[in-house]
Amino acid sequence: MRIDREDDGRRGRFVIYEDELYAGEMTYEWQSATTIIVDHTGVESYFGGKGYGRLLIDAGVDFARREGLKIVPVCSFVRKSFERDASLADVMA
Repeated sequence: MRIDREDDGRRGRFVIYEDELYAGEMTYEWQSATTIIVDHTGVESYFGGKGYGRLLIDAGVDFARREGLKIVPVCSFVRKSFERDASLADVMA
């Protein structure tokens, strides 16, 4: 399993692969130089139940911490995860 980040300066995504097969993604949009809006997280059904959604969130949070960014969690899955896990509060906008 691996997670890659793609970014064109306006939008980006974290993509998760299992054995080189696309398994899912978490997409975001740059709101400002210091804030990203996470607007979608999806995992292919045949990869469901493996915790890949959470791994995508963790990749986004690690990126935000490294770069000094804040995250606006518009995606309902990400928003609920932020509400349930106080350890993510430092990157929530």
